[in-house]
Amino acid sequence: MPKALPLFEAGRGAAPGKRAALAATLLVVVLSLGGCSTATIATSGPAVATVPAAGSSLAASEFAAASKLPDTVLLDVRTPAEFASGHLPGALNIDVESADFSKSIAALDRSKTYAVYCRSANRSKVAMTAMKQAGFAKLFDLAGGINAWKSAGGEVVTG
Repeated sequence: MPKALPLFEAGRGAAPGKRAALAATLLVVVLSLGGCSTATIATSGPAVATVPAAGSSLAASEFAAASKLPDTVLLDVRTPAEFASGHLPGALNIDVESADFSKSIAALDRSKTYAVYCRSANRSKVAMTAMKQAGFAKLFDLAGGINAWKSAGGEVVTG
């Protein structure tokens, strides 16, 4: 009975065609086993390739990815006191309930995309409606507001 060769030695001395077939088989096995892995692969950059549809409400993970797209501004529409107690890093604060909200948003760049959020997503809807009426076309909000963001483990800064 012939001696069995270890798999890594099986290609030695074999015809080039057989080596190629062995290499292809090994590649298929390795790739198949990789598909069974339960490890999470971290990716850098957003998972969203395009700006979400205007007026969309996004879950925390989708909001996080979409807010990283180029020319996207994070807009917190809560009160200054709420903002100071904790907000998303890099967010701009314009209180939707302030008397000068319309004046404040008029100074914003309408060509940019705005990722809008508040405490629970009620005020962000009001803000997006006002912004659409003022000519802003690229808007989306955080479903569940900063409460949902915190529940999902999103980063919040103070100050």
